[in-house]
Amino acid sequence: MSLTLERPKTMPLEAEIAAYENMLGTLVEQYNGKFVVFRGGSFVSAHDTFEAAAEASVRKFGRGPYLIRQVGAQKMILPASVAYNFHNANC
Repeated sequence: MSLTLERPKTMPLEAEIAAYENMLGTLVEQYNGKFVVFRGGSFVSAHDTFEAAAEASVRKFGRGPYLIRQVGAQKMILPASVAYNFHNANC
Protein backbone atom coordinates (compact mmCIF):
# COMPACT_ATOMS: atom_id res chain seq x y z
CA MET A 1 0.00 0.00 0.00
CA SER A 2 1.35 3.41 -0.91
CA LEU A 3 0.33 6.79 0.41
CA THR A 4 -0.04 9.54 -2.15
CA LEU A 5 -0.62 13.11 -1.12
CA GLU A 6 -2.28 15.26 -3.73
CA ARG A 7 -1.19 18.85 -4.01
CA PRO A 8 -3.99 21.33 -4.64
CA LYS A 9 -3.99 22.73 -8.20
CA THR A 10 -3.21 26.16 -6.77
CA MET A 11 -1.66 26.92 -3.45
CA PRO A 12 -3.39 29.35 -1.10
CA LEU A 13 -2.36 32.97 -1.74
CA GLU A 14 -0.56 32.08 -5.00
CA ALA A 15 -2.49 34.75 -6.93
CA GLU A 16 -1.94 37.32 -4.19
CA ILE A 17 1.81 36.69 -4.06
CA ALA A 18 2.06 36.93 -7.85
CA ALA A 19 0.09 40.21 -7.87
CA TYR A 20 2.30 41.63 -5.10
CA GLU A 21 5.48 40.68 -6.97
CA ASN A 22 4.14 42.09 -10.26
CA MET A 23 3.32 45.42 -8.58
CA LEU A 24 6.42 45.61 -6.42
CA GLY A 25 8.07 48.49 -8.31
CA THR A 26 4.95 50.65 -8.04
CA LEU A 27 4.39 49.62 -4.43
CA VAL A 28 7.92 50.64 -3.44
CA GLU A 29 7.43 54.05 -5.09
CA GLN A 30 4.06 54.72 -3.46
CA TYR A 31 3.93 52.65 -0.26
CA ASN A 32 7.48 51.84 0.85
CA GLY A 33 7.41 50.73 4.49
CA LYS A 34 3.60 50.41 4.53
CA PHE A 35 1.68 47.17 5.00
CA VAL A 36 -0.29 46.29 1.89
CA VAL A 37 -3.23 43.89 1.57
CA PHE A 38 -3.96 41.69 -1.44
CA ARG A 39 -6.98 39.47 -1.95
CA GLY A 40 -8.30 37.64 -4.99
CA GLY A 41 -5.11 38.47 -6.87
CA SER A 42 -5.67 42.24 -6.47
CA PHE A 43 -4.31 45.10 -4.39
CA VAL A 44 -6.83 46.13 -1.72
CA SER A 45 -5.26 48.73 0.58
CA ALA A 46 -2.16 50.10 2.35
CA HIS A 47 -1.75 50.77 6.08
CA ASP A 48 0.83 52.22 8.46
CA THR A 49 0.97 49.15 10.73
CA PHE A 50 0.45 45.42 10.44
CA GLU A 51 -2.26 45.63 13.07
CA ALA A 52 -4.20 48.23 11.06
CA ALA A 53 -3.91 46.11 7.91
CA ALA A 54 -5.07 43.00 9.75
CA GLU A 55 -7.99 44.74 11.45
CA ALA A 56 -9.21 46.29 8.18
CA SER A 57 -8.87 42.94 6.39
CA VAL A 58 -10.79 41.02 9.04
CA ARG A 59 -13.55 43.65 9.03
CA LYS A 60 -13.83 43.55 5.25
CA PHE A 61 -13.21 39.85 4.47
CA GLY A 62 -13.52 37.85 7.68
CA ARG A 63 -10.93 35.16 8.33
CA GLY A 64 -9.37 35.27 4.87
CA PRO A 65 -7.26 34.23 3.17
CA TYR A 66 -5.55 37.45 2.20
CA LEU A 67 -1.93 38.51 1.95
CA ILE A 68 -0.41 41.24 4.12
CA ARG A 69 3.15 42.27 3.30
CA GLN A 70 5.35 45.16 4.34
CA VAL A 71 6.61 46.86 1.21
CA GLY A 72 10.40 46.93 1.10
CA ALA A 73 10.86 44.54 4.03
CA GLN A 74 13.50 41.85 3.76
CA LYS A 75 12.09 38.44 2.81
CA MET A 76 11.68 36.09 5.75
CA ILE A 77 11.97 32.35 5.32
CA LEU A 78 10.17 30.32 7.97
CA PRO A 79 11.26 26.82 8.88
CA ALA A 80 8.79 24.10 7.95
CA SER A 81 7.98 23.57 11.63
CA VAL A 82 6.31 27.00 11.88
CA ALA A 83 5.08 27.44 8.32
CA TYR A 84 1.38 28.04 7.70
CA ASN A 85 -0.63 24.84 7.23
CA PHE A 86 -3.71 25.56 5.09
CA HIS A 87 -5.42 22.29 6.04
CA ASN A 88 -5.45 23.25 9.73
CA ALA A 89 -6.47 26.88 9.18
CA ASN A 90 -10.15 26.33 9.91
CA CYS A 91 -9.66 24.68 13.29
